[in-house]
Amino acid sequence: MLKCDNCNKPATVHLTEIRNGKKIEKHLCEQCAAQNEGVPVKGHTPINELLTNFVMAHSGLQQQKELGTTCEACGITWAEFRQGGLFGCANDYTLFEKDLTPLLQRAHEGATHHVGKVPTRRGGTGVPMKRQVDLAKLRKELQRAVEAEDYERAAKLRDQIKQAEG
Repeated sequence: MLKCDNCNKPATVHLTEIRNGKKIEKHLCEQCAAQNEGVPVKGHTPINELLTNFVMAHSGLQQQKELGTTCEACGITWAEFRQGGLFGCANDYTLFEKDLTPLLQRAHEGATHHVGKVPTRRGGTGVPMKRQVDLAKLRKELQRAVEAEDYERAAKLRDQIKQAEG
């Protein structure tokens, strides 16, 4: 994410000017664009922002937002992420991990790590791929259990594999 040429806030206004055949690019935040370049700041505030500000002002959450953690790299806060839905840089995932984990768990049915997708059938054989993948996982777990000499777990896994194959 680009930063403002004047104040290092996230740049939201990008100007390109050609002078004497040379291309000059300026990256500014809205305040610097309005003050220095005369670019008007958007005149209306979206209704969701107005309602959020109203609720926060009347519930005491505004103070928490102002005191919240801010990313040193991009300047985003958790409240700004929640409002816009986008992080400003890769550091935000680490910085806001504690708050982000419950959101990911809700969105992905308890999972917090990407496991990919498995096709339901393999090209014409009629054997469901998911079952093959599950069997491979069970066999690996069985091998680990045997190596760890956890024979009770190994017996349970053996039974699960037989049931899945049959």
